[in-house]
Amino acid sequence: MHWDLILWLIALISNIGLLVLLIYQMICLSDLEADYMNPYESSTNINSMILPEFGLQAAFCALFLLTGHWLMFLVTLPVAIYHARLFTRGEHLVDVTEIFRALSLEKKYRFVKLVLYLLFFFLVIFRFPTGSVSSLSIFSSTPGDLDIRSSFLEF
Repeated sequence: MHWDLILWLIALISNIGLLVLLIYQMICLSDLEADYMNPYESSTNINSMILPEFGLQAAFCALFLLTGHWLMFLVTLPVAIYHARLFTRGEHLVDVTEIFRALSLEKKYRFVKLVLYLLFFFLVIFRFPTGSVSSLSIFSSTPGDLDIRSSFLEF
């Protein structure tokens, strides 16, 4: 099995999921700022996306730890530690009564996370072809592998 290809495919899908969750939170904050949403609805929508984002990011970090890709693990580790610190202190949820006062801070916080997730995305995008090429190369087959060239020559 081509584990490197599967690893980078899972990393790409989970990174896209992280970006979608974060962009949805930023849209909710922008709608609140433009007065298209009330504070209760906005904070409910954002709070429902925070725990899935934290869990997905922790799984993203653990994926690289378990597979031995140390550089990617060390790049994703600070965000996972920050999320764990927010969760243990109980500061991970957006408060309905304080949302207008903390709106600019929340938008800046999510913008920094967006930059980091985009950095992760580009790292995964650039590592994905190298993992797929090294694991799917038709010129480096072992005797036990099925060689597509031999199946064409039989007919």
